[in-house]
Amino acid sequence: MTKDLLIDFLNDLLVDEKHIIDITFLDKEILPEYMGDRGVIYDIYCTAENGEQFIVEMQNKQHVHFRERALYYLSKTVARQGEKGAEWKFDLKAVYGVFFMNFRLDNLPHKLRTDIVLTDRDTHEQFSDKLRFIFIELPAFSKEEQECETDFERWIYVLKNMETLKRLPFKARKSVFEKLEKIVDIASLSKEERMKYDESIKVYRDNLVTLEFAEQKGRAEGKEETARNLKKMGVSLEIISKATGLSIEKIEAL
Repeated sequence: MTKDLLIDFLNDLLVDEKHIIDITFLDKEILPEYMGDRGVIYDIYCTAENGEQFIVEMQNKQHVHFRERALYYLSKTVARQGEKGAEWKFDLKAVYGVFFMNFRLDNLPHKLRTDIVLTDRDTHEQFSDKLRFIFIELPAFSKEEQECETDFERWIYVLKNMETLKRLPFKARKSVFEKLEKIVDIASLSKEERMKYDESIKVYRDNLVTLEFAEQKGRAEGKEETARNLKKMGVSLEIISKATGLSIEKIEAL
C-alpha cells in the first residue's frame, strides 16, 4: 500500500480522533536484540509525523495464539522506544495495532470492529492511550456497495471484495479509490494475466499459513520459494511483488 493510501485509510479508521498528515515507512523486520530473543516481521510498519507508530497486519486463517501474538507485536514496539541511560523519561509514543481478520475471533463479539484499550476494570476510565488494538473482522461486514455510509465502510467493502470486483466503486466520491484502482489495475489485466494473478494469489495463500507459523528465517525463505515458482510460471515481477511482498529487485536476484 502506498503512503497516500495508507494515510487516507488510517484517517478514516480514526476519524474524529486524530488526523495524520504524513507517515514514514519503517523496516518491517525487527531483528532480535539479544541471543535467544525472537525477531518480528510486520506486514506494514510505519510512524506518523508525531512519532506515533502503526502496525497493520492481515491474517487469513485462525491462529492458535493470535491475540497473544498481537499483544507481543505491540509490546515489542513499545519496548523498543526505550533509550539507554538515566536521561530517558519514559516519554512513550502511542502504538496502534490494526489487525484485519478473515475469520471470527473466538470469545469476542461478532462485529466488524473491536477496539481494545487500557482501562480501569470498574470505572472504565482510560488508564493510558499508549497501546491500542483494533481488530477488524471482515466476515462480519455484509453491506452492499450502496449501503456503505462512511468512508471507513467503503474502505472495508473494497478491501473485502477486491478480488471479485470488476470495477472499483466510490471513485466519484473519493479520489483515493481511483488511485487504488490504478495500483491494483484489475480492469486492465488480460484474461491470461488475470489467470496468472489469480494463480499467484492462490500460491501465496497456500504458503501463508506455513509462513505464519514459521520462524523469521523460515518465513523469508518461504516467500522467496514462492517468488521462484511464480517466476518459472512466467508471472510478471509486479504481480509477484504484490503476492509475496518482496521487492522487485529482490525477485530479480532470485
